[in-house]
Amino acid sequence: MQEERKMWMWLVLLYGVFKGFREVVKKKALEKNTTIEVLFMYTLIAFLMVLPDAHNAFGMEPKYYAYIALKSFVIFLAWMFSFKAIKKMPISLYGVLDLSRVLFATLLGVVVLQEVLGTFQVIGLMLVCLGLLLLKYKPGALKKDKDKTDGGEAVDVKLVILAFASCLLNAVSGLMDKILMKDINSSQLQFWYMLFLVLMYLAFILVTRTPVHIGSVVKNYWIWILSILFVIADRALFVANGMADSRITVMTLIKQSGCIVTILAGRFLFHEKNTGHKLVCAVIIIAGIMLGVL
Repeated sequence: MQEERKMWMWLVLLYGVFKGFREVVKKKALEKNTTIEVLFMYTLIAFLMVLPDAHNAFGMEPKYYAYIALKSFVIFLAWMFSFKAIKKMPISLYGVLDLSRVLFATLLGVVVLQEVLGTFQVIGLMLVCLGLLLLKYKPGALKKDKDKTDGGEAVDVKLVILAFASCLLNAVSGLMDKILMKDINSSQLQFWYMLFLVLMYLAFILVTRTPVHIGSVVKNYWIWILSILFVIADRALFVANGMADSRITVMTLIKQSGCIVTILAGRFLFHEKNTGHKLVCAVIIIAGIMLGVL
């Protein structure tokens, strides 16, 4: 039992770290192609990568195909909402709103799955939230932002709602993973989830007549890297969800390890400033994660 507990935690940690790398790679990929081009092509490539395992994807009861299609639609909406919100609202504000994903996931774990938060998990959650919040607003930043925005354009309430909706939908998807993996295997979930996502993106492109430059997308090697990270990370997460001892409340904390990767990438790859402050935030987040897994 102890070995299984360690295993699912390591798998979720792998997911969190790869998720951080995906954010970095996604940023590089979007420098050459549009959002819908990247989303469609990297899910298509990822689906092609799991095709060799297709023989393990069949044999489910009909209702599970519907459940996975619903999960895919939830993620489809979540990604669409998040890109629309982040495109038009200040990135600092979106970052703070994105923090609600941790709270939504924890709340769903407690209410729906009847998971109990121990003292260490509560303290860990508070530290992770504090670290993420400080990561978005360093000391003195609030006053500076206020000076810049006084008399400026107000943020559309609809965009704030979209950002919250994206966070909630991502949390719902995580909850569905945990529930579905009680009755199906990771190959089944990953295969059909990716297939439905590809079909939904394709339908969106056809209905909206969004142009996709295939030649440019195929040559964008960042999309290929993104697809590989996507397949490995999701498989690790699905396997972890399938372990009876895994807890969505603790998994939510461990997933935040991805922000460490983005902080380091910001410093060494994108040459961002204020990395000292961000590293302090990273230490707080790591402390929260370590407490949460106790």
